[in-house]
Amino acid sequence: MARTRLQKCTVCSAYGLSETCEECGGLAQAAGPMRFSPEDARADLRRKLKQVESKEWASTLPSPGDEEE
Repeated sequence: MARTRLQKCTVCSAYGLSETCEECGGLAQAAGPMRFSPEDARADLRRKLKQVESKEWASTLPSPGDEEE
């Protein structure tokens, strides 16, 4: 039994709910997220790659006032 219902094809990367891809007939595996650890040893490298400390990155984040009703 899969961890999640959402499956991702290993051949064509299509998403579906069955263990066989409806697009190409290939094998599909669980499309679950990566595990999270607060002791992530590579988090600093990911932050540098995405440049999260720059002012340009901070300006791209949504704010509560940006939502349209």
